[in-house]
Amino acid sequence: MGDTVADRYELRDEIGSGGMGTVWRAFDVVLDREVAVKRINPRAIGGGDAVAELVQRFQREARVTARILHHGVPQVYDAGLDTGVAELYLVMELVHGVPLRAFIDRREPLPAAWAAAFGAQIATVLSHAHAVPVVHRDLKPDNVLVTDGGAVKVLDFGIAAVLRPDAARLTATGTPMGTSLYMSPEQIHGRQVTPHSDLYALGCVLYELLSGYPVFGGDTDIDRWNRHLDETPVPLVDLGVDVPAELDRLVLDLLAKAPTGRPADAAEVYERLLPLLPTLGAAPDAAGAAQDGMPDPTLVFRRPNAPGTRSESRPVLEPATAEESAASASRVPRTAMRESMDDAVERADALLGEYRFMQAAEVLDAVIQPAGNVLGAENPHVLQLRLRRAAILVIAGEYRLARPEFDALADAFARTQGPNSDDAVESLRQAAYCRAELGDVDEALAQFHDVLARLRSERGDGTETAFEVRRNIGELQAARNDLDDAEQTLRTLYEDLALVNGVDDEETLYVGKLLERLREAQPG
Repeated sequence: MGDTVADRYELRDEIGSGGMGTVWRAFDVVLDREVAVKRINPRAIGGGDAVAELVQRFQREARVTARILHHGVPQVYDAGLDTGVAELYLVMELVHGVPLRAFIDRREPLPAAWAAAFGAQIATVLSHAHAVPVVHRDLKPDNVLVTDGGAVKVLDFGIAAVLRPDAARLTATGTPMGTSLYMSPEQIHGRQVTPHSDLYALGCVLYELLSGYPVFGGDTDIDRWNRHLDETPVPLVDLGVDVPAELDRLVLDLLAKAPTGRPADAAEVYERLLPLLPTLGAAPDAAGAAQDGMPDPTLVFRRPNAPGTRSESRPVLEPATAEESAASASRVPRTAMRESMDDAVERADALLGEYRFMQAAEVLDAVIQPAGNVLGAENPHVLQLRLRRAAILVIAGEYRLARPEFDALADAFARTQGPNSDDAVESLRQAAYCRAELGDVDEALAQFHDVLARLRSERGDGTETAFEVRRNIGELQAARNDLDDAEQTLRTLYEDLALVNGVDDEETLYVGKLLERLREAQPG
């Protein structure tokens, strides 16, 4: 395991760094979930009274950031001082996404509708932040993530200053805070920073998205600062960019040298972008095809609050050919690999004992991938690791992640052990169970019938597993409103359970109650 912050957050991978410290992907061991942990460099804290003062400032700003209640800002979960290492830490929602920087392409500038969609989302976030009031001060493409669904997440509000006269900053007094490509003239001068400063930065971001170039370049920070102060931006249309006149005008207004020359607030920016956004239910913009494979920011406007995707977030290992399967079955792990696999199982079991299910699954996943690459995806040792991991996902309630893995395992065990083997049948049964939990009743019912047929061919239908599958079938038939079929399935099951286990057995009594409810639901 890696380092632990505040005896609760286990650090995994460093995902970012800066002058103030580092950001880590971590696990919250109490709530068994991934989080992001920002650690402030001890050298930035100082010593003595400075530590206590900075902790108070840091916690105040973390509290204010937590008040920005908008889905476009990562949630703040915790903040404090880890006294063991004298480090400040901030615990936040871990966002998985593509940096907005990835959408900037000098060869293929972003379609106007996509840029407008990004701008409208960012303006909405800024409107909520400015109402707190908090100014971001360092808005740039690197501080914006785009999720798979095209939604924007604006990062690093944690270093923003509170808009009150007594608010203290985390930066040195007199040092311009921000990035030179996106800094407003008033920031460069060290003057009062207001929400209009964020609007200037938004103008810089939109200009770069649409043209592929920063509004003001230069070899050094001083060069860029001087251009922000003195030069007039070239209109996008003069650069040959295919952009609606109203969007070109908005970008130039955002880039006004004086704050009073910019739009009144972020809400006005949103209103001016609104006519450029796709309408509800509209098809994707054909121009967006140039951004093949990238999240579509117009999706949140075309299909707001749409159902979640049916695609799985983690692909299973590729199935093997017959030759590969036969070859992998004979491979034996080398000593070092065997030890790492055994260690992963031991660590996963320990985490299971602490109800840290997702961490246990991750520990196994970390060894499954390299073992599968060396031994083959259908090596018996690898298959058992995959089966254990998938079972943990079911315990954790992660049915959508477990289902495709159990499907793949059912096929793999059928090839390597036979379709009626214990592992093949159990994998198929678990896949059916996942489908039932996800509401895919018809598919689940078909799979449970398949499982029962395999059980009957080998062991009959009077085993404990067969009894459970028969009950699953009866319950799903009832869920489909096939009441006659359900009544027949459950009545036969009840008679067999009473014969084998007795009428007072817990399972027999449960099936009897199911039958009573079914008969009450029958007409007449």
